[in-house]
Order: sequence, then C-alpha cells, then structure tokens
Amino acid sequence: MGSGGTPFGIAEIQMLTSYFDTPFDPDRRLQHQIQERLIEAILDGIWPLHEPLPATRVFSRQINVSRNTVAIVYERLVEDGYLKSVSRRGYFINERHVREQLNIRVDDHAKEILPRSEHPFDPDALLVCRYSDQENILKPADWQSFEYPFIFGQLAPDKTSVARWRDCIRLAGTAQHAPTWIGDLVDRDDPMLIDQIIRRMLPQRGFRADPDEILITVGAQNALFMAAHLFCRPGVRVDIEEPGYVDARNIFQALGARIRPHRVDSNGMRVGDELAGARLVYVTPGHQSPTNVTMSMERRLRLLAQAETQDFIILEDDYEHELNFVGAQKPSLRSFDRTGRVIHVASLSKALFPGLRLGFIAADRRIVSELRALRRLMYRHPSALDQRAMAIFLSEGHYDSHIRRQRKILSQKWKKIFRLIETHLPACEATVTTGGSGVWIRLPEETRAMELQDLTARHGILIEAGDIHYLSPDKPRNRIRLGFGAIVEEKMEPGIRLLGELLTKSTQR
Repeated sequence: MGSGGTPFGIAEIQMLTSYFDTPFDPDRRLQHQIQERLIEAILDGIWPLHEPLPATRVFSRQINVSRNTVAIVYERLVEDGYLKSVSRRGYFINERHVREQLNIRVDDHAKEILPRSEHPFDPDALLVCRYSDQENILKPADWQSFEYPFIFGQLAPDKTSVARWRDCIRLAGTAQHAPTWIGDLVDRDDPMLIDQIIRRMLPQRGFRADPDEILITVGAQNALFMAAHLFCRPGVRVDIEEPGYVDARNIFQALGARIRPHRVDSNGMRVGDELAGARLVYVTPGHQSPTNVTMSMERRLRLLAQAETQDFIILEDDYEHELNFVGAQKPSLRSFDRTGRVIHVASLSKALFPGLRLGFIAADRRIVSELRALRRLMYRHPSALDQRAMAIFLSEGHYDSHIRRQRKILSQKWKKIFRLIETHLPACEATVTTGGSGVWIRLPEETRAMELQDLTARHGILIEAGDIHYLSPDKPRNRIRLGFGAIVEEKMEPGIRLLGELLTKSTQR
C-alpha cells in the first residue's frame, strides 16, 4: 500500500530501494544521505508520477532507518519542491518541479540561426598568459594515502577545534549574527573580525593598526596576488629570497616583473646595497620559505633602513608567525615600520584549517584603500559567514587554545625530527631553525632530490624535492623539505628510518 493506502508494485519499491544498497557514511548526517539518494531516484524517473511514495513505516523498514527520519526527509523534499503532500493519500512526486530540473533545452530555431564553425576552437591562440606552464610544487591529491606523508602545508586534524568551529558556524547562523552576512558587504569586511584581529592578533606581532589599515583576504596567497598587482608591471624589479616561495615568484613573473634573487643563510635573506633599484622586496622573515630559518634582528632593521634609503616596498609574508618553539617571538617587520613601506601579510587559517582560506593584510591605509578597490573587482569580499564564524572563534578564545595545542604537538615533532635525522640520516645536514612545521635538508652531494622523491613515493614516503624553490640555473639539486605537521608522531621514526635506507641504496648505485 502507498502512503495513503494506494497499491503500488513490488518492482517499483525494489527499484527505489536499490538506491540504498550502498551503506550509509557514518561520518555524514543520515537525513542528508537519504535525501540525496531519493532526489537521484526521482530525477532518474524510477517512480511513477501517479503513485504515492511508499509509506514512511514501509520505506523506513526497507532501508533500515527510523520512521521519523523518513518522515523528516519527505517533508524536506516537499519544502524543496521535489514532492507534494496530498491529504489522505501521501507524498507524490511534483511533476512540474522535476520537469523544470530536467528539461532545459536550446530552442530549435536558435540552433538553426547559429552559424556552423569551420574552425575548431583553439584557446591557446587567444591566451595572453599560460599559468599552467609555470613550475609548481606538486602535491598529490591522495597524500593522505601515503603511509609516511612528510608533506608541508598540511596539518593533522584537531578534533577539539573542529567541534568548536562547528559550534561557531552554528552560532553565526543564529538570528543574532545572520544579519551581518546575509547581505552583500560590497567592499567591506566583518567589523567584529577586524576588531578581533586588532585586539588579539596584532599585539602578538608587535604592532597596532586602525580598522582602515586591515583587509581580509582569501588566505595569504590571495593577499600576495593582490599586493603584486598594485606594484608590479612588465620591467619592474622585484627582489626575492633564494631559495624562495615558488608561487610568490610565479605571481611576480606572470605580471612581467624582473626577478632578482638574494641568497638565504642561517640568518635569513642577505641584505645589502644590492637591493638598490628594486620596487618591491618579498621576504618571509618569521620562517623563511622553504628553509624555515628566522631572519635576525640585525637584518630586519637593515632591510627597513634600505627600504627608506632606496625607496622600495617590503612585502612581508608572515604566514606562520605563531609557530616558534625556541626563544621569544620576534616582532614583525611591520612593527618597526615608520614610513608605511611594509605590507604585512598573515594567514588566519594555515595553523588552524588550511582549507578554510582566510587571511589578512595590514598596511598603510592608502595601500589598503587601493587593495580594497581591487578586491571589489575580483570577488568583493571573502565569505561573510566565514568571517563572522572566525570572529566568534577568536572572541571565545578558541584560536588561542588551538595555537597552544598546535605549539605543543609541533614542538614535540620538531625536536623529534631533528633527533631522527641525526640518527637515521647521518650523511645529511638539517638546517637549524627556531620552529615551524618543516625542515630543510641537504642530502649528500651526489644525490638527486627529484630521483629520491620518486623512489620514496613508491615506498609510501612523501617528501618534497627542493629544486623548484631555486631560480638560479646553477641551483643545488640535493635539497629536500620534510613537513611534519600532517604525519602522526608514531609514524615519524619508521618513516625517517626507511628514508635513510632508501637514501643509502640510491647512493650506492
């Protein structure tokens, strides 16, 4: 019998229940999964339009869920237009809505008047820039399937922070907060998030700012892209670190800038009169990318003095400020800036959830004004809902608690990985750092990092060859980076031991 007593065929019910043969995912809400599968069945047309869907007690028994769960799903499908409820008869498929979903057709007359092209479309002939030709760090999408994922830029999930973020998202959706994100903010940002950044994050970086000196971005990467668009054009000189952050270099080169690299040592980028003539100098002073060394105070002050005397902008990428484990946190370059020449770029999500993609820029208000106008042309503003959730996350102290947990976990891994390298990779030299989530390693001279990367991947070890980080043609070929943020601590020792064994075999060939 149907929902309201109408007979229906066994074959139809079997067809419908076949969509539920695959087990439900325990990590997802059951109601959503049932709703998705029912919609798929409806759009596939397996249920007669003139027959009511199975009664809730019948259908719930067929797919082994509670009757109340099915009733809730049916009502949601009524609200969404897929079903219609008929008194005393049950739930029927809403034929009009389904036809609207399926019958989107191009008018035959329009097809007749469209000219047939005799030339195949060739987008390459029209492109003004081929971003896909740029060299990039290759990170496999299935990195989590590697037994030993020494991948940089990823973190092991923090269940406590995930739960608290979920609570903040839920709170942001309440009547109290919803008015702040329902409408288009145009070119503005969430004032609560700006206030939290000024009060909670900037003091840890050693400087203050007014609200009109802060701009929210879709991560630190987006901040670099926008800043580059303000100050780069063909022929403009941009000075960078060598080795350095690949995608920053790619951004500058795509805009036609002339790139001049400066060597990095244990104190960060070397700073001197050779910076004369630069329009923009890009640095990662907190944890240099990719070596993870911290720029010394002497060099920070000298770089700022050079910026004033040589008249250039400093683009400070402080993507991992919170993760120092040795000594006090060093103040940012922005904290010593007297003239407004430092554009400070920070990530709100890298140490929390890298996929969240939230960051900010702190800079002279005149620069921020231009960046705001540019951002409006690109995407107006980052998700206002995410901004409000992050503001709540900060205000309730969850971010500070998360950073304390991350520092504790990563500092343990940081100490451990240096011990393991000394034990299992005695022929290698690890660059000494004050923290971070990765380590830069010099392999034996005869070793080729790219070949080692391919070899280790076949044995479940994910490492990163360092070649890509160099611009100079005479770059060293024996550098690798090991990230330890994502790998569980118990896997580090067997992973490094196996890496050492594979390295020994590769050098003996």
